[in-house]
Amino acid sequence: MGRGVLLTANLPQLQNLIKRDPPAYQEEFLQQWNHYNSIREIFKTNPDEQAQHFRELITFISQVAQCYPKHTKDFPSHISSMLLENYGSLSPDTRKTLVQNLVMLRNKGVISSIELLKSLFPLLPRTTSSSLRSFIRKTILSDIRTANMRSKNHKLNRAVQTMLFGMIEKGMDIEVVGDKGKAKAVNTGNHESDDAMWAVVLTKELWKKGVWSDAKTVSIVALGCSHPVIKVQSASIHFFLGEDDDGDDSDEEEAVDVKGLQHRHEINKKTRSGEKKLEKQVKVAKAKRKRKNEITSANFPALQLLNDPQTFSEKLYDMLNKYDKRYSLDHKILIMQLLSRVMGAHKLHVLSFYTYIMKYLTYHQLRIPAILVALAQSVHDFTPPDALLPCVRKLAQEFVHPGVGSEVVAAGINAIREVCRRQPWAMEEDLLGDLVEYRKSRDKAVTAAARGLLQLFRDENPAMLKRRERGKEASMGLTAGARQYGHSTEAAVDIEGLVLLEDHLKRLREEDGAEEGDMDDDDEAGWENWDVESDSSDESSSDGWMDVDSDGDDDLEVSDSDDDEDTKSKKEEGKGKEMDVDEKEDNEDEEDAPTLLDPSRVSVLATTKILTPADFAMLNDLKLQAAKESVEKGGGKATKRKLAALEAEKKARSQSGNMDDAFISEMDILGPRKKAKSDYAERMASIEKGREGREKFGSLKGKKNKAAPSSSTNKEKARNKPLMMVIASGAVRSKKKASLRDKQKKLRAHIDKAKKTKH
Repeated sequence: MGRGVLLTANLPQLQNLIKRDPPAYQEEFLQQWNHYNSIREIFKTNPDEQAQHFRELITFISQVAQCYPKHTKDFPSHISSMLLENYGSLSPDTRKTLVQNLVMLRNKGVISSIELLKSLFPLLPRTTSSSLRSFIRKTILSDIRTANMRSKNHKLNRAVQTMLFGMIEKGMDIEVVGDKGKAKAVNTGNHESDDAMWAVVLTKELWKKGVWSDAKTVSIVALGCSHPVIKVQSASIHFFLGEDDDGDDSDEEEAVDVKGLQHRHEINKKTRSGEKKLEKQVKVAKAKRKRKNEITSANFPALQLLNDPQTFSEKLYDMLNKYDKRYSLDHKILIMQLLSRVMGAHKLHVLSFYTYIMKYLTYHQLRIPAILVALAQSVHDFTPPDALLPCVRKLAQEFVHPGVGSEVVAAGINAIREVCRRQPWAMEEDLLGDLVEYRKSRDKAVTAAARGLLQLFRDENPAMLKRRERGKEASMGLTAGARQYGHSTEAAVDIEGLVLLEDHLKRLREEDGAEEGDMDDDDEAGWENWDVESDSSDESSSDGWMDVDSDGDDDLEVSDSDDDEDTKSKKEEGKGKEMDVDEKEDNEDEEDAPTLLDPSRVSVLATTKILTPADFAMLNDLKLQAAKESVEKGGGKATKRKLAALEAEKKARSQSGNMDDAFISEMDILGPRKKAKSDYAERMASIEKGREGREKFGSLKGKKNKAAPSSSTNKEKARNKPLMMVIASGAVRSKKKASLRDKQKKLRAHIDKAKKTKH
């Protein structure tokens, strides 16, 4: 009797004893279990009564539930039902205890991950505690990531993705009121909009951490792009644009006030731990600021995994057109950017988009650079020129004329150039001639934009240029003609720069003394640290290569002598043409220069070796190195342009990780600009930087010549002034011209002051 009373009053001690020997203390546990059931019935009617003791009992049973699985089989469902059904009436401490114990049961293996997540997902939009919400969010993410760590847990992933789909679809029919993007859900008691928001946030986080990377994940966020709530739409669109939209996340930490931290550190007591803490906080703040200022690139893998991108694009345009007056300008630009990137990546046709965007193509339009970027990104080589021609005319009429500033003219020409780079047939010959004339402008940005447009049509379609503007190489290749609309490019004969890689590998083999058969290990090493997965997992794929008969084609010979003769004849005809005297100015950049590659040589490396990602990375470096050597040897402007293009490609690869050039930034539209005027903080930083390593400003008199450093006062300096400097001063002249009454006043004041100092 005494033992039972003692153990009843001390639950931690009983918990320890049960874990050591569960059968011996089964009777004591059943007493506590019955006590828990009786208090649970009371708790349903009055949650505030015996709340502390009820929390202790729940924690005790959760700790020992794995010891008595038959008796506690309904215990997890009790906790889940209390959280989901009575969440509003529970106190914050009780909510936290129930959630923590439910997670403990999952860690002990009492319940599965699916059962835990079914209870935690509905709690995210309902909880008002930031700490509890952060705990639930981290628990969900860590549980899914742990389940997919060694191998993909397809059963769990399908169940969770189905729940996320349901959270978004539940609010698709919700009524939204408001205008200009300030929407508010009418049925706020059901939390449909919050459910959808959290579904998108969690899906984005799992994609970002690399836990999920399949098409179904992309479909969840794609469904959020058509959600009626603006907040959910914005978060989903930012996912495809490759931008972090953490402003919607209430758990995100606020921006760190670096100056405030440093000020408090100066005032408070100096300790090593305090200094380390300050350095860590400053480092985190700088990292956040750097991530915010970085130019983000599009989420290209997610765009490629879209299911039925044509229907997705049409839905985006329908929303843009239908809710044009309700959406804010920023939100409409977000939709434009996503729509244009999907159209450019998948080469889709949404021709009504060009009619819609024309009303925004004015130089005084807010955020016009972003709109011009959206227009250019939507164009591809299969876009009908008839749909683009009105947009190009509108750009020329609104942006390129003497009545606007030079920055506007440069932006207009750059936008036209980006459109024509993707679809050259969207330009008229007369309009092109007028735009090219701006290369003689005095403004650097306008000149660079016009020259870029000129060089584009020299490469793409020189027949549209005047004879004196075509240049040497363009005139020589004019007979070949431009590629017509809808025609695909000719089959590739070789990879550019592959000769460099072949020579480089040959030198390495000669230095190492390796034979041809010894390069297999290097090929396998070339695939290391590159994310390449096999598409086939069948047993038949592991049997090796299959031998295929040649069907008697051993004597087949392929000759391209006719093509070579045609090419030579075309070049001879082009060389025979006379050139104008005015071409000399434009042909300076076409000077003879050492070529990067031998045009007559075709590498056989692509047909004898499987190129690895490491080989392509080395190929890019070799091409860049060869271009630098050509420039150093005295290459012309064409070689310098080639070097600049290779360096830009390398920078783009380091930022976005893909070689796709369909995505441009606002700086490509604005072009080179003058250095902006520094603000106060930048000027002060420059001043402080210039003072580093210099002595303090001011007079050194009295600081170096005295034992106790001090400086002289203004009165001392006045006494030691030369007479010729003082005799013409205003003070001396006023004394000479002073009246007798003024002299008496000064004398009386001097006497009174002297009397006061004596006393």
